[in-house]
Amino acid sequence: MPFSELIQSMASFSCRRALLVLEVLFVTFLSVSGFPPETGRLAGDDVIEVNRSQREFDYFALSLQWPGTYCRGTRHCCSKNACCRGSNAPTHFTIHGLWPDYNDGSWPSCCYRSDFNEKEISTLMDGLEKYWPSLSCGSPSSCHGGKGSFWGHEWEKHGKCTSPVFHDEYNYFLTTLNIYLKHNITPVIFSSTIDVGCPFGYVASNSDKYPLGGIVTAIQNAFHINPEVVCKKGAIDEIRICFYRDFKPRDCVGSKDVTSKKSCPKYVSLPEYTPLDGEAMVLKMPSDRDVL
Repeated sequence: MPFSELIQSMASFSCRRALLVLEVLFVTFLSVSGFPPETGRLAGDDVIEVNRSQREFDYFALSLQWPGTYCRGTRHCCSKNACCRGSNAPTHFTIHGLWPDYNDGSWPSCCYRSDFNEKEISTLMDGLEKYWPSLSCGSPSSCHGGKGSFWGHEWEKHGKCTSPVFHDEYNYFLTTLNIYLKHNITPVIFSSTIDVGCPFGYVASNSDKYPLGGIVTAIQNAFHINPEVVCKKGAIDEIRICFYRDFKPRDCVGSKDVTSKKSCPKYVSLPEYTPLDGEAMVLKMPSDRDVL
């Protein structure tokens, strides 16, 4: 059975059991995909010291976005936009980024200059395309002018500020995938099993709304942390779970009052997105003239 089908089949397990199985499956996934261990190579001579005027960060925030909320605003399609992948479009929370943050609510960014080399993460592409895809056709700005890839933007703006935990892009992206799969909130929220850790069994819907407190409680019970929730027009846009620098779970700084921050009401939606089919994708693909 393909790895993706194994992940989906765990909706019939209880949350705690599903998370345990998920962790075991991820170890297997790494071995069959040829991924080196998380504590593998460093960049060696390619390591560049972080700007010494920039103080070290306090904790990590793993930001997970709900594609249904983001993709319903899609106006253009292209091959790199995961919203436009038809039946292969993501139906799970995907990674937005692993961000270094400070306890005072601020964060470092663009800490030093070096070029992003996508070849360094070539062996991680299958995992990145599935769990950390771009949901836009646009090319985000780089820290030092110009445009770049979605992953390049995440590494330049956030990843470079994670020293001394990470010194190279490979281990930054690999560890983020590892943490994401180990703390996968999708089966926690959408599990159909009635259990202590998952009493809800929500489904993506363009009409139903769910109590925000119930979603937060499901994550609290599964991981023993308080997440931060970000909403857009009454729909869940992102859920952030946080970790100390050694990746032990901790509460997020912005998690104390989830209904008063980031525009989240007491009842929220998890929109269902119907991806454009292949024909529509062709019709909506921008021409060279449009790009110029």
